[in-house]
Amino acid sequence: MSVITANPNAEPVFGHTNLPILTNKLGDKYIAQYAVANDLVEVLAIYNQSIAGKQATANLTAVTYEERAAWFAEHLDSATRPIYVVRMADIAMETGIQKQGSPIVAWGSFSDLYARPAYHISSEISIYIHNDYHGQGLGSLLARWMLHQAPSLGIHNVAALIFAHNQPSLGLFRKLGFEQWGLMPQVCDMDGFIADVVMLGKSVRDNDNNS
Repeated sequence: MSVITANPNAEPVFGHTNLPILTNKLGDKYIAQYAVANDLVEVLAIYNQSIAGKQATANLTAVTYEERAAWFAEHLDSATRPIYVVRMADIAMETGIQKQGSPIVAWGSFSDLYARPAYHISSEISIYIHNDYHGQGLGSLLARWMLHQAPSLGIHNVAALIFAHNQPSLGLFRKLGFEQWGLMPQVCDMDGFIADVVMLGKSVRDNDNNS
């Protein structure tokens, strides 16, 4: 079992995931890896960057390390709902792939669409990009790569829950072949406006990532 310490500055008991080592190139600039316990601080920092824009998450204030520790550990211990982190390939190669010397520039996760056993063939995808790397095509690279991984995780269907006002994300997933599977009108109070949520979905059983 992976252990996340309550103190982010303390040394975790295990600094690894139970999943096999994974390093895949994303284009020429980036590599994707399974997250390990030491990655939570950077993963959380990127997540918290997204809150102010009120486009990517329904959290309205910064999430703390303690609030996310159990969630992170659960993903690390799951063979079918991983978190992937993305690093710059050249820096990671220089510092050593398994060392944490290369900053995380993006991350993505597969999560349970609904916490009931029969839903195991369907998963929600989430992707967060560091502010300094927006607009560089990284979101598309990571999403395409994750869709390619999905069937090997036993995932047949991938869903994305996106605010209706988040046009860039809606456009990205539609380019990847996602279709609208649902609309939840006026379900989020964003402290200044009421937001609709769109569910986009795609079957990946016979995956074609050239969509």
